[in-house]
Amino acid sequence: SIPRFARLVRSTVLSVKELEYVQAARALGASPMRILFMRILPNAITPLIVQGTLVRPITARLGERRTLITGLLCGATGFAIYGLAPTPLIYCLGIPVMAFWGLAGPSAQMFMTRRVSASEQGQLQGAIASLTGIAGLIGPTLFTQTFAAFIGPQVDWHLPGAPYLLSTLLLLIGAGIAWRATRAV
Repeated sequence: SIPRFARLVRSTVLSVKELEYVQAARALGASPMRILFMRILPNAITPLIVQGTLVRPITARLGERRTLITGLLCGATGFAIYGLAPTPLIYCLGIPVMAFWGLAGPSAQMFMTRRVSASEQGQLQGAIASLTGIAGLIGPTLFTQTFAAFIGPQVDWHLPGAPYLLSTLLLLIGAGIAWRATRAV
Protein backbone atom coordinates (compact mmCIF):
# COMPACT_ATOMS: atom_id res chain seq x y z
CA SER A 1 0.00 0.00 0.00
CA ILE A 2 1.11 3.58 -0.58
CA PRO A 3 1.07 4.66 3.11
CA ARG A 4 3.20 1.64 4.06
CA PHE A 5 5.70 2.40 1.28
CA ALA A 6 5.75 6.11 2.25
CA ARG A 7 6.62 5.13 5.84
CA LEU A 8 9.36 2.85 4.53
CA VAL A 9 10.79 5.66 2.35
CA ARG A 10 10.73 8.13 5.22
CA SER A 11 12.32 5.78 7.74
CA THR A 12 15.01 4.69 5.28
CA VAL A 13 15.98 8.24 4.31
CA LEU A 14 15.96 9.36 7.95
CA SER A 15 18.24 6.50 8.98
CA VAL A 16 20.64 6.94 6.04
CA LYS A 17 20.96 10.69 6.59
CA GLU A 18 22.30 10.06 10.10
CA LEU A 19 25.01 7.61 9.06
CA GLU A 20 28.64 8.52 9.67
CA TYR A 21 29.61 9.03 6.03
CA VAL A 22 26.74 11.51 5.55
CA GLN A 23 27.78 13.33 8.73
CA ALA A 24 31.38 13.39 7.46
CA ALA A 25 30.32 14.83 4.09
CA ARG A 26 28.33 17.49 5.92
CA ALA A 27 31.30 18.31 8.17
CA LEU A 28 33.58 18.59 5.13
CA GLY A 29 31.28 21.22 3.64
CA ALA A 30 29.44 19.24 0.96
CA SER A 31 26.30 21.01 -0.24
CA PRO A 32 22.92 19.60 0.82
CA MET A 33 22.13 18.68 -2.81
CA ARG A 34 25.43 16.83 -3.21
CA ILE A 35 24.81 14.95 0.03
CA LEU A 36 21.30 14.06 -1.11
CA PHE A 37 22.27 12.84 -4.57
CA MET A 38 25.68 11.34 -3.82
CA ARG A 39 25.21 9.93 -0.34
CA ILE A 40 21.60 9.54 0.74
CA LEU A 41 19.67 8.52 -2.38
CA PRO A 42 22.08 5.86 -3.70
CA ASN A 43 22.11 4.19 -0.31
CA ALA A 44 18.37 4.55 0.29
CA ILE A 45 16.88 3.65 -3.10
CA THR A 46 18.21 0.12 -3.45
CA PRO A 47 17.07 -1.03 0.01
CA LEU A 48 13.70 0.60 -0.68
CA ILE A 49 13.34 -1.38 -3.90
CA VAL A 50 14.19 -4.61 -2.13
CA GLN A 51 12.18 -4.07 1.04
CA GLY A 52 9.29 -2.24 -0.59
CA THR A 53 8.71 -4.39 -3.64
CA LEU A 54 10.82 -7.56 -3.74
CA VAL A 55 10.59 -9.21 -0.31
CA ARG A 56 7.15 -10.71 -0.86
CA PRO A 57 7.72 -12.14 -4.38
CA ILE A 58 11.19 -13.45 -3.52
CA THR A 59 9.87 -15.08 -0.35
CA ALA A 60 7.02 -16.65 -2.32
CA ARG A 61 9.49 -18.05 -4.84
CA LEU A 62 12.34 -19.15 -2.55
CA GLY A 63 10.52 -19.86 0.69
CA GLU A 64 11.22 -18.18 3.99
CA ARG A 65 14.30 -20.16 4.96
CA ARG A 66 16.12 -19.67 1.65
CA THR A 67 15.12 -16.01 1.62
CA LEU A 68 16.69 -15.55 5.07
CA ILE A 69 19.92 -17.32 4.04
CA THR A 70 20.04 -15.45 0.71
CA GLY A 71 19.65 -12.12 2.50
CA LEU A 72 22.45 -12.88 4.95
CA LEU A 73 24.76 -14.09 2.17
CA CYS A 74 24.03 -10.97 0.10
CA GLY A 75 24.91 -8.84 3.11
CA ALA A 76 28.15 -10.78 3.58
CA THR A 77 28.99 -10.42 -0.11
CA GLY A 78 28.20 -6.70 -0.07
CA PHE A 79 30.45 -6.13 2.94
CA ALA A 80 33.22 -8.15 1.26
CA ILE A 81 32.94 -5.95 -1.84
CA TYR A 82 33.10 -2.85 0.35
CA GLY A 83 36.09 -4.16 2.29
CA LEU A 84 38.12 -5.22 -0.74
CA ALA A 85 37.12 -2.49 -3.20
CA PRO A 86 40.21 -0.90 -4.74
CA THR A 87 38.23 2.01 -6.27
CA PRO A 88 35.08 3.97 -5.45
CA LEU A 89 33.35 2.47 -8.51
CA ILE A 90 33.89 -1.08 -7.26
CA TYR A 91 32.69 0.03 -3.83
CA CYS A 92 29.50 1.37 -5.44
CA LEU A 93 28.92 -1.98 -7.14
CA GLY A 94 28.42 -3.39 -3.65
CA ILE A 95 25.40 -1.16 -2.97
CA PRO A 96 22.81 -3.17 -4.95
CA VAL A 97 24.25 -6.45 -3.63
CA MET A 98 24.07 -5.09 -0.09
CA ALA A 99 20.45 -4.02 -0.63
CA PHE A 100 19.42 -7.66 -0.76
CA TRP A 101 20.54 -8.03 2.85
CA GLY A 102 17.12 -6.46 3.45
CA LEU A 103 15.58 -9.85 2.68
CA ALA A 104 16.97 -11.27 5.91
CA GLY A 105 15.16 -9.05 8.42
CA PRO A 106 11.56 -9.88 7.52
CA SER A 107 12.39 -13.59 7.21
CA ALA A 108 14.19 -13.68 10.55
CA GLN A 109 11.30 -11.83 12.17
CA MET A 110 8.87 -14.39 10.77
CA PHE A 111 10.83 -17.31 12.16
CA MET A 112 11.08 -15.70 15.58
CA THR A 113 7.39 -14.77 15.80
CA ARG A 114 6.38 -18.33 14.93
CA ARG A 115 8.32 -19.70 17.87
CA VAL A 116 6.45 -17.77 20.55
CA SER A 117 2.78 -17.61 21.48
CA ALA A 118 0.56 -14.64 20.69
CA SER A 119 0.78 -13.49 24.30
CA GLU A 120 4.59 -13.41 24.10
CA GLN A 121 4.90 -11.33 20.92
CA GLY A 122 5.44 -8.09 22.85
CA GLN A 123 8.23 -9.67 24.88
CA LEU A 124 9.82 -10.94 21.69
CA GLN A 125 9.74 -7.48 20.11
CA GLY A 126 11.23 -6.03 23.29
CA ALA A 127 14.01 -8.64 23.26
CA ILE A 128 14.76 -7.88 19.60
CA ALA A 129 14.89 -4.15 20.35
CA SER A 130 17.19 -4.81 23.33
CA LEU A 131 19.57 -6.89 21.24
CA THR A 132 19.57 -4.19 18.55
CA GLY A 133 20.45 -1.63 21.23
CA ILE A 134 23.28 -3.77 22.60
CA ALA A 135 24.65 -4.25 19.08
CA GLY A 136 24.41 -0.49 18.62
CA LEU A 137 26.57 -0.03 21.71
CA ILE A 138 29.17 -2.67 20.87
CA GLY A 139 29.40 -2.14 17.10
CA PRO A 140 30.96 1.31 16.91
CA THR A 141 33.75 0.41 19.33
CA LEU A 142 34.39 -2.98 17.76
CA PHE A 143 34.56 -1.66 14.20
CA THR A 144 36.51 1.48 15.12
CA GLN A 145 39.11 -0.59 16.96
CA THR A 146 39.28 -3.03 14.03
CA PHE A 147 39.85 -0.12 11.66
CA ALA A 148 42.53 1.36 13.91
CA ALA A 149 44.30 -2.00 14.23
CA PHE A 150 44.65 -2.30 10.45
CA ILE A 151 45.68 1.23 9.49
CA GLY A 152 48.28 2.17 12.08
CA PRO A 153 51.94 2.67 11.20
CA GLN A 154 52.94 -0.43 13.16
CA VAL A 155 50.92 -2.88 11.05
CA ASP A 156 52.44 -5.03 8.33
CA TRP A 157 49.14 -5.50 6.53
CA HIS A 158 47.44 -2.17 5.78
CA LEU A 159 43.75 -3.04 5.34
CA PRO A 160 41.35 -0.12 5.82
CA GLY A 161 38.44 -2.36 4.78
CA ALA A 162 38.97 -4.66 7.77
CA PRO A 163 35.75 -3.58 9.57
CA TYR A 164 33.74 -4.55 6.47
CA LEU A 165 35.53 -7.89 6.31
CA LEU A 166 34.74 -8.45 9.99
CA SER A 167 31.10 -7.75 9.12
CA THR A 168 31.37 -10.33 6.34
CA LEU A 169 32.61 -12.90 8.83
CA LEU A 170 29.85 -12.09 11.34
CA LEU A 171 27.15 -12.39 8.67
CA LEU A 172 28.58 -15.72 7.46
CA ILE A 173 28.46 -16.98 11.05
CA GLY A 174 24.88 -15.66 11.27
CA ALA A 175 23.98 -17.47 8.03
CA GLY A 176 25.37 -20.70 9.45
CA ILE A 177 23.38 -20.27 12.65
CA ALA A 178 20.24 -19.42 10.66
CA TRP A 179 20.74 -22.47 8.42
CA ARG A 180 20.94 -24.71 11.47
CA ALA A 181 18.23 -23.01 13.55
CA THR A 182 15.64 -22.97 10.76
CA ARG A 183 16.23 -26.53 9.62
CA ALA A 184 13.45 -27.97 11.80
CA VAL A 185 10.99 -25.11 11.21
